[in-house]
Amino acid sequence: MKLVIRSLLKGLAIILPLVITIEVIRWLLITIESRLAPVLELVLRSEWYIPGMATIAFLIICTLVGFSARWQKADWLWQMPGRILMKIPGAKQIYGMMQDIIEVMSGKNFADESVVLVKLPQSEVELIGIVTKKSGIKDDRMSTLLEDEQLAVFLPMAYNVGGYTVIVPKSCTKNIDMKPAEALQLVISGGLGSTKSPDKN
Repeated sequence: MKLVIRSLLKGLAIILPLVITIEVIRWLLITIESRLAPVLELVLRSEWYIPGMATIAFLIICTLVGFSARWQKADWLWQMPGRILMKIPGAKQIYGMMQDIIEVMSGKNFADESVVLVKLPQSEVELIGIVTKKSGIKDDRMSTLLEDEQLAVFLPMAYNVGGYTVIVPKSCTKNIDMKPAEALQLVISGGLGSTKSPDKN
């Protein structure tokens, strides 16, 4: 009986992440197709439309938006919808949370040495954290709270979307060779994931 249960759990561990990932990707593709396909059919003749063209068009649009955002005026224009959402109660929290998650997972605004080990005071225990702010950043609320030798470090929690942001002296941190997205995956999985160490060669 124990062998059956262990086999079941092992099978679930293999199949569930695969199924969930495929379903999320499928939902995203279906959503893009259902929203953009009618627009493309208006521009093109309906008989010219091939399934998948909406997804390709979406990727092209994202690329063009990202490229045009290099210019300040265009970037201001693309940021306008987000600024409007940030003024709407409820939408502000959802949009802000999604934006922060995407920025963290993509490594945006993080320096190469942003993943650190934080040593707890009067203890040999160290926690993996991600440096989110340093002192001296103009017009940044968090940065103004920091002294010259302080860092704001986000400490993610295992099997949770939460965590803590702590302000610590630089002397209590030690840089480690890891990307922010890798650190999040490692900590959130409690170290049980299969993230490989970087190639030292």
